[in-house]
Parts: sequence; C-alpha cells; structure tokens
Amino acid sequence: MARSRAAWRRWFLRWEAQQESFNPLREARFSAMLDVLQARLPSRFTALDLGCGPGALSLRLLQRFPRARCVAVDHDPVVLRVGEGAWGSFGGRLRWVDADLGRPGWADALPFRRCDAALSTTALHWLDGRALPRFYRELARALRRGAVFLNGDRLPWGRDDPELARLAERVRKVRFRGVRLDREWSAWKAWWDAAERDPELGKLFPERVRRHSQHPQHGDEPLSAHLRGLRRAGFARADVVWRDLENAILLARR
Repeated sequence: MARSRAAWRRWFLRWEAQQESFNPLREARFSAMLDVLQARLPSRFTALDLGCGPGALSLRLLQRFPRARCVAVDHDPVVLRVGEGAWGSFGGRLRWVDADLGRPGWADALPFRRCDAALSTTALHWLDGRALPRFYRELARALRRGAVFLNGDRLPWGRDDPELARLAERVRKVRFRGVRLDREWSAWKAWWDAAERDPELGKLFPERVRRHSQHPQHGDEPLSAHLRGLRRAGFARADVVWRDLENAILLARR
C-alpha cells in the first residue's frame, strides 16, 4: 500500500523540529529571505531552492507567493523522497530535481532556464574551496540578469577575522549553556537514525551513503570566499543583509 501524504508530512514535521533545535532563529531567517523577495520581485516569478532538503523553504515560499513556482534541488535521495511524498507538485507549482550542486553541470538538470531568484538555506557550507566558485559560475548561467540570490547559512569569519570567530564561538556556548556541538546535533542524528529504520526510507540509504562518500569533507568556507566567488561569477552586488553572529543571509544580484 502506498504511503499517504499525511504520513510523509509527519516525517517532514519531524525534520522541522530537529532543524529548529539547533537553529532557534531559523524561522526569522526564512521570513527575512522572503521579505527580500517580496521587495525585489513581481508577484509571479520562478525560484530555485538549492540544497532544498525536504522542501522547508520551498513550502514557505509557495505559501507566501501564490503566483510563484519553485524548483527544489537536492542530491540526497532520502530528503527528496520525504519532500516529494509530503508536498508533491504543490498544485503544479513545485518541481523536484535530483542534482549534485558540488559537481559541474548541475544547472543542466533544471527544467527552466533563466530563473528570477535562487535561495539556499543551511546547505552551501558543504561546498569546499574548489566546488564553491564552480557552483557560483553554474548559478550565474541559471539566473536571468537582475535576478536575486539569497543564501541563509552559517557564514563564518574564520581566518578572515579570528577575533570575531572566537567571539561567535563563546556566544554559542553561552546560548547552548556549554553543550558540545555534537550534542546540539543529537536531534539531527536521531532523525536520520529513525529514517534509516523506516522500511521505505531505509532502502534509499545505500545510495545516500554512496553519494555522500563522493564529498567526504564539507567546506565551511568563510564569508569572504562566497563574496569572491560571486564577484568572479559575474554577480553585480553581494553583501550581508541579515546577521546574528555567523548565522547570516547573503544577498547578491545577478
């Protein structure tokens, strides 16, 4: 028997809960990103959700902008299955695309050319110093001139400003009362452990492991690397428009 949409949405809601457990400002960041879209775009537009997971940002975007359409892109078969099972095509306005943002040519898999906006949340930090510039070059050819790009993620100062990086880490420990980062992520691990035990999702884990083995290290590149990559890819303007220490939104214009 096929699993119901309601059952997939329960998996989605569990995803939402674990994400919010280590990013309490997640909803505020979503809202700020959508506010920028509303200020910059007409009511009808096409957006990319890059590294979409099960579609948290896509869902919020389509609910807020009833004339918009969205392309949700990820390369993890588990979260794509949850997202597509939970939301389907959202009345024909949502397309799901399996593509690896860390590889050349990912934009070739998109169903539309020259989109009006691209957004990403808690995803691009996985791209290392070699993949990130290539990603921005691919992104540039997927967007029309004047399009908006928004990246909400951990954008560390790192080696660019070690004093601020140390301050951000101290504040993090204050907020989480000294709990170690691996324990902050315990809800994240619990979600994946439960998914692997699920009969339908568990079948996708060998492929998930195979794909992730191709990207053994995540980049966690500093903000300066993103700004440099965007400029070199031909984006006209790039700057931070919202920030809570290293939790930030980067805005760029194609």
